[in-house]
Amino acid sequence: MSHDPELHLPTEHPRPVAPATPTAGRYWPPGKPRQLTLPRTGLMHNLRVSAERYPDKTAMWFYGRELGYRELRESAERLAGHLAAQGVGKGDRVAVWMQNSPAWAIAAHAAWHLGAVVVPLAPMLQAREFGFFLQDAGIRVGVVGAELYEKAKQADLAHAVVANVMAGTDAERAGVPLPGELDVTPDLQPGDVTLETALEAASAPAAEVGPDDLAVLPYTSGTTGLPKGCMHTHRSVQANVFGAGAWVDGTVEDVFLASLPFFHVTGFVNSLLAPLNGGGTVVALARWDRDAARQLIRDRRVTLWTNTATMVIDLMASPKFNPADLASLRNVTGGGASLPAAIGQRLLDLTGITFTEGYGLTETMAQSHSNPKGRQKLQCLGVALFGVDARVLDLDTGRELPPGEIGEIVMHGEQVMQGYWNREDATAEAFTELDGKRFFRSGDLGYMDEEGYFFFTDRLKRMVNVSGMKVWPAEVENLLHGHPAIQEACVISVPDDRTGERARALIVLKPGGQATAEEIEAWARSQMASYKVPRDYAFVDSLPRGPTGKVAWRPLQEQARAEMAARPG
Repeated sequence: MSHDPELHLPTEHPRPVAPATPTAGRYWPPGKPRQLTLPRTGLMHNLRVSAERYPDKTAMWFYGRELGYRELRESAERLAGHLAAQGVGKGDRVAVWMQNSPAWAIAAHAAWHLGAVVVPLAPMLQAREFGFFLQDAGIRVGVVGAELYEKAKQADLAHAVVANVMAGTDAERAGVPLPGELDVTPDLQPGDVTLETALEAASAPAAEVGPDDLAVLPYTSGTTGLPKGCMHTHRSVQANVFGAGAWVDGTVEDVFLASLPFFHVTGFVNSLLAPLNGGGTVVALARWDRDAARQLIRDRRVTLWTNTATMVIDLMASPKFNPADLASLRNVTGGGASLPAAIGQRLLDLTGITFTEGYGLTETMAQSHSNPKGRQKLQCLGVALFGVDARVLDLDTGRELPPGEIGEIVMHGEQVMQGYWNREDATAEAFTELDGKRFFRSGDLGYMDEEGYFFFTDRLKRMVNVSGMKVWPAEVENLLHGHPAIQEACVISVPDDRTGERARALIVLKPGGQATAEEIEAWARSQMASYKVPRDYAFVDSLPRGPTGKVAWRPLQEQARAEMAARPG
């Protein structure tokens, strides 16, 4: 799993550096500090500073709409005034449920202005799924996309600020197709308001926010099928906001393509907060469109792009792909799944760009590891980032393993969450103590090489990684069991050339029950977010079980993967 020798990357560090942590390894980028001094201010403070420094500079470009830093800050403060009038205060949870847009950024910073907690949610959720988060996080108020409003009310959201995210966009100025399906005007129920109406409120006073106050509650599912909120403070978010800029040597002149969703921690940190903190310009896509991305990189002179391997594969597969369109890019970074070596080599050969892979989790507010620029290894998680102590532990004894031996990857660092919201047992299981420090157990198996680079080999947890989006089989199985013809379901992960992995459902029908794969898939789309819906279905008479009576999913998954690997071509 070492890097491809055809990349001609340097194999020796020109100036050895003594490791600062037990697992730092021999290599660390020359000139970069091992630790970062983090601010003791909140996330809204970052925007205030940028707005004072660069009031008229474009903070966000969105399909021809340009939003300056002053306008972004003032809009957030006025929306905060409206939210405060609804009773939102410090510590209250506010749902942000919409596609990437300036409205997303305004909503998040409005919440932080009041000391409230942002709960970022995927626009693909169905009403029932959204309702779970309202109940679990205790959410009364949300800022939602206009196309999602009816689902929000079906889920009993008490007060909605409704944003037509396409407001102010211009097809001619954009130069790329607009996602017209987002440009809707719903009939609002009494008490709910449009974002434009909410922005007529007077600005609210800023709350006192410290580094240990809760800032954001992104959700990750688990082996039980119940999503869990990851409690992140302003400090844990700032660790990666400031770390991201330092790692890529960001400047105020950088232009970022935001193609990852803001509700996902990687897009949230690397495509929104870090750019705004540094005074850069965010060129945002409401949703992925490979040819729009290519055109915007070229026309807006994008310099930094964080993505997934799936996006790179899709972009390069376009009949319109032209390597010259990527000439402005200085860094292309990604995570979620490894980029196939052949694709990485082709990208390098055609553009001179070496894809920089990283690694992180919702629990670590995106990145905990990344490959250093100029010293990348393909199919590699990278080295532990600023101040991160990462180790590999033996599964049976918990002892730290030497380089080359496979165990569970664990991390200690400022970006690690405080714990799971209202899940004390799950929090206790997620952490272990070493040398007097609290380490998060990733649930990922891997090893570290002699240079301190980490590599992924397998998972302890059941999970399907669909284009960097986590799909938890237990959650999907629970929902599939609601189908009237299904007696039992087992969801496994199989390889996919485009998305890295996809979910396959093994279905046992009830006696006398009838349903086709197409019918089950159509039904599933009404029950769960689209990325969770299995793409493969196999009907079986029964499912194998282990000694405790639980379905033996791993042998089924291993068998399916072996059969796919054995197929010619």
